[in-house]
Amino acid sequence: MIARAALVMRGPYSAESARRVQDSRQTRHRQCVRIADTAADADMTEGVAMPDGADSPAPGDDLAWFTDVVREHSTALVRYFARRGPRQDAEDLAADVFATAWRRRADVPREAVLPWLYRTAGFTLANHRRKHVDAPVDEVPQSGEARVRQDPELSALFDAELRGALQSVGERDRRILLLHAWEGLDGAELAEVLGISRSGADAALSRARKRLREAWGERMSF
Repeated sequence: MIARAALVMRGPYSAESARRVQDSRQTRHRQCVRIADTAADADMTEGVAMPDGADSPAPGDDLAWFTDVVREHSTALVRYFARRGPRQDAEDLAADVFATAWRRRADVPREAVLPWLYRTAGFTLANHRRKHVDAPVDEVPQSGEARVRQDPELSALFDAELRGALQSVGERDRRILLLHAWEGLDGAELAEVLGISRSGADAALSRARKRLREAWGERMSF
């Protein structure tokens, strides 16, 4: 069942989607250049603070590192957002994440850049969704449960039974399952995205899988 779930959850990126990603590669490349140029302009105006005696990269090295990060991970970030919301917003949201990465470049772990970007993307997406909740303040739901039926992550799934099973698990479990199935994260990378220890991430993924199996079994028993 889990294998089927993973296959279905990867469904949105079929051959047609892959073609679209390929067609938009030049656009993303231009966006990468624009972000890198913006970073260069920021360097000229704000500089890069370096602690005394620290073995930190020079501003030019920062810019080279950042340009490589954008070029290497832009596709992954655009896919992350396209899987979870309107495709037309994906590139802008990815650009927001890269802008945050540039501002906080000293905090980005060089050995785990992509997980750090995914973690930041999660916060960026949450903020974006809150801004687009069209409801009075006293009617804004306190959790994602009230909006689960219109969740873009779930609407991207093709299998109705799997979609129903995912709807019945908690929001955190669903996030973990989709990070594992769509982004291929587990172990240390999943831990980095969730902001917990590796053992905690392994346990969380195991619990999420168990709850999905139980939810699947309950639906298939009818």
